Amino acid sequence: MKKVLLIVMLLIGTLGLVACTEEEKVQGVTETTITVGNTAATTGAFAAVGVPFNDALKAVFEVVNEAGGIDGRTIEFITYNDEFNAENGLAFTEKLIEEDQVFALVGHFGTPTVGATLDLIQEVGIPMVYAATGINGLYFAESVGNPVMAVQPIYLTDGRLMTARAVKESVYGTNGDQALPANAKIGVLYTNDDVGNSIKAGVEAEASILDMEDQFVYEAVTADTVATAVQKLKTENVQAVILAVNQAPFGYSLSALYDADLDVPVFSSYVNADVTVVNPLQAPTDIYVNAWVDIFTTEGQAAVQDFVAAIGGASFLTEEQKTAYYTNSFAIAGYIAAKIFIEGLERVAANEEELTWNSYIRAMEEGPIDVPMGGSVDFSGGKRWGIASMSLLKYTYTPAQGETPASEAFLKVREIETIEEIEAK
Repeated sequence: MKKVLLIVMLLIGTLGLVACTEEEKVQGVTETTITVGNTAATTGAFAAVGVPFNDALKAVFEVVNEAGGIDGRTIEFITYNDEFNAENGLAFTEKLIEEDQVFALVGHFGTPTVGATLDLIQEVGIPMVYAATGINGLYFAESVGNPVMAVQPIYLTDGRLMTARAVKESVYGTNGDQALPANAKIGVLYTNDDVGNSIKAGVEAEASILDMEDQFVYEAVTADTVATAVQKLKTENVQAVILAVNQAPFGYSLSALYDADLDVPVFSSYVNADVTVVNPLQAPTDIYVNAWVDIFTTEGQAAVQDFVAAIGGASFLTEEQKTAYYTNSFAIAGYIAAKIFIEGLERVAANEEELTWNSYIRAMEEGPIDVPMGGSVDFSGGKRWGIASMSLLKYTYTPAQGETPASEAFLKVREIETIEEIEAK
């Protein structure tokens, strides 16, 4: 009888362990380490984005590890080059989860990979912190426990904001102090892909809210068709242009507008706040982009100093790389991704809980998280909206004068505002 009771007790204990494992999943965590990973484009056209993004992630993790880690655990980072290819991205993400057994995906990179892996991430339940894209598939209204935790703005929101800015801001006229004429047409160039269609959906939504649907002219573009598309906008006499595209199409669209002498204000996404994409000798006069990072506030300046210290102290970077990264928006994005992820780890440690997928997600949902250099993101109540307020930047170019070299930058012309605040202007 005692043997039977012992067997029953052992079975109950085993079932309890299974239940606990099902309830509190964890992998990639040891007594001394936490392993995380991502896939990112580190060769090809998008290497200019992926390399500085990943290097900044590594720099922050190095700072954390040198300080003793989080709750006694150092962070190990695994990354694979997916070449901005969805098939590669899915295969490498499966490898990270199933073979490398990472605890979390941090800085999940690029529209193709993110779009191809969202179903997998939610099915498995592995935390995904910061997606380096804003596709609309990342948006969830109320989804408590959802492992998908985007930070940067969703393209739907991005499109709405740039449309509200194009309509409401006083940036027109000779002195740049007039609003868009009431009956003016607005041209929209978009790429027929996840990025372009996601931003375009936001443009269409805001145009409907503003009751201006009939004033928008849409043209899909590729590098081969952009010149024809711009000519159509010129024929329609548009007085502003929205570029619903990412970096490469942004560059060739600006050049096409210049070649066609369609010199009207241009509004585009936060992903295009990169001077290296703009040819200052072949670009419209007024180029505006959204921005969710603000380095000009007191808090922003403090975060900048922390970012510079992390990059400057990175043992694996050359001095030339460090200098280039100090003002690189993609390196800043990687830094932010790492800091947001670490905030979740610190919350779990402060709660004196065991680090599991569920405890991590619960900690991230406790309340708003300060975003270095810009506002906050709030996952509480299952919100998966990303950042929903942005500032406005304008591209400025100063030609070389004597021994002073030419300079270019995106400078803030409007503070961080919500869509509602912009609409009310």
